[in-house]
Amino acid sequence: MPVVLSALATARSLGSGALLAALLTLAAVLPVGADPFRLPDFGLSANRLLSAAEERQLGRVFLKRVRQSLPILEDPLVEDYLQDLGYRLAAASEAATDRFTFFLIDQPTVNAFAGPDGLIGIYAGLVITSQSEAELAAVMAHEIAHVTQRHLLRAVEDQRRMIGPATALLIAAVILGAQVDAQAGAAAIAGVQAATLQRQIHFTRQNEEEADRLGITALAEAGFDPYAMPGFFERLSKTRRTYENQAPDFLLTHPVTTDRIADSLARAGQYRYRQRPDDLRFHLVRARLRELRQTDPARAAEEFKAHLDAHRYRNRTAETYGYALALARQGQNAAARDLARALLEEFPNQAELVILDARLEARLGAREAAIAQLQAATGLRPDHRPLRLAYAEILLEAGEYRRARATLEELARGQAGSVSVYRLLAEAALKSGDRPATHRYRGETLYLEGELEPAIRQLQLALKIPGLGFHQASEIQARLSDLEEEWEREKKDQKKTQSRQ
Repeated sequence: MPVVLSALATARSLGSGALLAALLTLAAVLPVGADPFRLPDFGLSANRLLSAAEERQLGRVFLKRVRQSLPILEDPLVEDYLQDLGYRLAAASEAATDRFTFFLIDQPTVNAFAGPDGLIGIYAGLVITSQSEAELAAVMAHEIAHVTQRHLLRAVEDQRRMIGPATALLIAAVILGAQVDAQAGAAAIAGVQAATLQRQIHFTRQNEEEADRLGITALAEAGFDPYAMPGFFERLSKTRRTYENQAPDFLLTHPVTTDRIADSLARAGQYRYRQRPDDLRFHLVRARLRELRQTDPARAAEEFKAHLDAHRYRNRTAETYGYALALARQGQNAAARDLARALLEEFPNQAELVILDARLEARLGAREAAIAQLQAATGLRPDHRPLRLAYAEILLEAGEYRRARATLEELARGQAGSVSVYRLLAEAALKSGDRPATHRYRGETLYLEGELEPAIRQLQLALKIPGLGFHQASEIQARLSDLEEEWEREKKDQKKTQSRQ
């Protein structure tokens, strides 16, 4: 905590660069093992404190800490669904021009968090627990509102204007610590003056209420049931009352009161009630996550089969899909393929089913047929990222390294910022014997994981390889210069912070 307070003390009275460095220091000292890691985004008067470049830098460091603390699931189908749903909601929000990155935390926690630079984390437990797509959309719309309203720096600004340095900094530490770990936040509260703390609690409640109001508006504008948000709150509150010592984490980081439920009901009442069928992808993603969460594939297969036999499911297609995934993980590829084929007859263009069927075909020895199937699917849907990634993976397995690399490079140009794409590119470059490109793509992977200095070293290694062509060397050198400039900025910011402590 002293280092946290020191970083925030520096931030309190300085300009944008030092504030950024202080927040980066804060991010660096937060506990690696901490649970939900939520840092609302920046703004309003705080827009003058951080430039867009500085906010991106903070977002990169934040994501690095999240990766160190929490298991991010890199599943293209899940990522694609969350991105599509998130951007549909963002387009209906007050700041549709903001950029967002939605990612999934592979833990059963029922929660979500918003971070700097439009980073929004969704826990697997939230997706699985949501009884409808509108409930999941309600929580995501709430987090999008935290981003668009830039609540973190608004909170810090509020404390700067209001109180003296020591108390203000402790309160700020409480704000950030509680987002990461509710118990750590409670410990930090000790010793804070009651009146000051009550004001901060009120400020935080205002943020939550504001996110609720704007989230409900975005829900309605995006075509979802606006009553999904108060309904979800009420259901979680009942869970808390039933299991007092096992309240969902969402209630710890987003306290729900009867007043808050009433306010959200009143807000929802301003919009026409809508009942729309859930996207099939919502059910398929839930089934996929349920299957992945079960460590024993045989047990998973038994559960899905039992649900199908007893007709206990929300969606028969998704339950069958989950059963096929579990059989495939057991190595029962023929049985899984039969299920996938039956589902494909009903939904011939559903990407999840096309990918599963093609992978099972490849496992059963029909790799050329699998490649042809995915090539045809990507031809019909050239912008569909999971289909193209699956196509590249099958090509890699078949030894078609250059074709795989060409597919991935084209995908990287249109979908920059994907760890999974660059990781596969590094593998394709290595297997095709292109050492400079291998180091280059490893560098991009490390950069996206928040490892700036190791990323620089990979690009430096690429430039040292004999026989490097002029065009390739120029591209690598240009990228290296960008990363080195960013690294120098970070070091300067850190020195400024240390000199003022």
